[in-house]
Amino acid sequence: MAVAVATAAALGLAGCGSDSGSGSGGDGENVSLELLVPIYGDKTKPYWEQLVKDFEAENSNIDVKLETQSWDDIYNVMTTKMQNNKPPDILELDAAGPAYATDGALYKAEEIVSPETYEDIEPAFIDSAKIDGQAYGVPTVASTRALFYNKTLFEQAGITAPPKTWDELLDASKKISALGGGVYGYGMPLGSEEAQAETSIWAYGNGASWEKDGKMTIDTPEAKEALTFMKKMIDEGATQPNPGATDRTPLLDVFIQGKIGMIEGLPPIVGQINEKAPDLDWAIAPSPTKDGEPVTLGVADYFVGFNKDEDKQESIAKFLDFFYQQDNYVKFNDNEGFIPATKSGAEAAAAKPELKTFLESLPDAKFYPATNPAWGQTSGAFKSDVGQIETKSVDEVLKSIQAKADVEG
Repeated sequence: MAVAVATAAALGLAGCGSDSGSGSGGDGENVSLELLVPIYGDKTKPYWEQLVKDFEAENSNIDVKLETQSWDDIYNVMTTKMQNNKPPDILELDAAGPAYATDGALYKAEEIVSPETYEDIEPAFIDSAKIDGQAYGVPTVASTRALFYNKTLFEQAGITAPPKTWDELLDASKKISALGGGVYGYGMPLGSEEAQAETSIWAYGNGASWEKDGKMTIDTPEAKEALTFMKKMIDEGATQPNPGATDRTPLLDVFIQGKIGMIEGLPPIVGQINEKAPDLDWAIAPSPTKDGEPVTLGVADYFVGFNKDEDKQESIAKFLDFFYQQDNYVKFNDNEGFIPATKSGAEAAAAKPELKTFLESLPDAKFYPATNPAWGQTSGAFKSDVGQIETKSVDEVLKSIQAKADVEG
């Protein structure tokens, strides 16, 4: 998942078995599968090495060649592989993975896992990366955003419950900011790291959508209302100073230090808080929306299977079904700090109270239109322009982002 929680790690290449031919693997013939996955953290590569070893022990005719790459490198690695017409058989990536279907290179999602596995996956995550109504990716890790809040600051400011609406958020944030001492009510990161995420949380909370009929829809009444309220939060001192120059990762550190009352965050933040500030009194609530109706930003990474000349579909499905076995899959998500995208995995994760809000928000998650070729430049426009709402009109900012989104590559 190409977000701040993805750590830059040294790349590695571990060959598990030799290249012993191709085929479906259904009749015992030898098959070699190439697997390319990104590194989320220190536990990623050891997990995959063990999983491959366990899988090969049960499927002696299938050799899996594992390649791990950092998030910084994996896109360039895939570009080179595609240019050389040598894609892996199985790739894990964000929505850029399913986007390879536009070249006709992928199996359909229902062809790379069994019907039982496919049925177990939360539909919202399958739907999130469809292209022309067809799914090509099956989600590996999933995440939604939720509101982290400092219970100590809430008590000091006389706030009895987390806000559900924008108006309640503004009121609570101003009360916390009024405490002084370098404390601010709401952390609003509109810097270049991930401004598209913060903006999407607000816009989706007002019914906005960034795409319609294949076109980017940025300059809309719903988005204007959302950005206008964001600007109001800034103007009335409810946020930290200069949100347009503030990135998410350092601002989360400020929250962990106890100086921010509320901030949107991902499940891995739970582990960071427990490690860096075990005495912090905090909790998690659903993301506030204009009217309090539940909706949140969802993100996911996906497995895709490349349909090359060799028929490896059955072997790919065997391996991915093995990955999605509950014990294997839950361990993967536990290692990386995300939430499972399967119904059975979510049931297992429900035993962890800190994940309750994230799990409950899964059905209401709304995603970036990341399979649209124009999303990359649109996301970049958010990162460069949306922070200017502090000094420019909302109309001017939205028109600028829309213009950049409309530029044909």
